[in-house]
Order: sequence, then C-alpha cells, then structure tokens
Amino acid sequence: MQAINFIASDSGLRVLAEELGLKGRSNLIGQIVGSAGGRSARKVQVQSNADIGANVASGSYPVDAMVVIPCSVGTLARIANGNASHLIERAADVCLKEKRPLVLCVRETPLNKIHLRNMYRAADAGATVFPLIPAFYYWPASLDEMAREFAYRVLAHLGLPQPGAFRWKG
Repeated sequence: MQAINFIASDSGLRVLAEELGLKGRSNLIGQIVGSAGGRSARKVQVQSNADIGANVASGSYPVDAMVVIPCSVGTLARIANGNASHLIERAADVCLKEKRPLVLCVRETPLNKIHLRNMYRAADAGATVFPLIPAFYYWPASLDEMAREFAYRVLAHLGLPQPGAFRWKG
C-alpha cells in the first residue's frame, strides 16, 4: 500500500479551514484526511511542517512525486530560490535535486514580475507549474465537480490513471 505524506503549513491549514467551513482547529487534519480508524487515513502519514528531519527531507527516502496544492507565491518563492527552512520547501528541494516530479499548483492572481520570475526559476529547476485554473469546457455542474476535475488533471499529469476524469470526444 502506497503511503501519502501530508504536510500543511499553518497558513495553509487556516485557509483550508476557512474556505471549506471546517470547525474545531484542534482536529483539523483529522477532518481533512479522515478518521484515524478509516482505510484512507491509514494511507496518509501526517508530517509536521516544522519537522525538517522527517523522512521526505532525505533524498534516500523513496518518493514518487510531490504536489504542492495550493502553492502560495510565498512557498513558490522559497522553493524557487532554495530557501528550505520548513519541511514543505525541503521536500520540494529534495524532489528537484533527485529529479523527481514536483507539481506546484499556484493559486494567487494577479501575478507580478517577481511571481513570474519565481515560476520561471522553479520550472527551470525541474518543477511543473500547474496554476489552479479551473476548466469550464466540460460544463461542470458544481464547485466540487470543478475541484475534482482539477485534481484528476494533476494526478493524470503524474501518470496516475483517472477513470472518472472528463475525456474530450471531438
């Protein structure tokens, strides 16, 4: 069974809670990844962003890929410039140095020249910049469907089959 290492910044958890209307900050991660006894929760290994010595901080730890979603422009800047003071940035740095797939789902707009330069730097170093831009061409019926389709696109980009994803029939 493949494990998923889940790392969230404090700011990311706050935004997630606000945007999803989650209550009870003390069990926020449990609400996101599922109950401790659930099958999906056993596949998720929660990592502290402050734990710079976690398994994913080492190039000798086998990781297939990393997705930063959402990726703030602050996190983008730290990754693009090699500032790995927290686990998210360190794990991303390891992916880049080990030539492993790194997908950065940047969410802010509008973008200034600094953001664009950092996107270029990250892409030049080997990351895929995959902005959080929803697709409308398949006429999604809800925000949930739109978010799910975006997740399908990211996972398919990493080579993971997504049978539920929209397929163009032209």
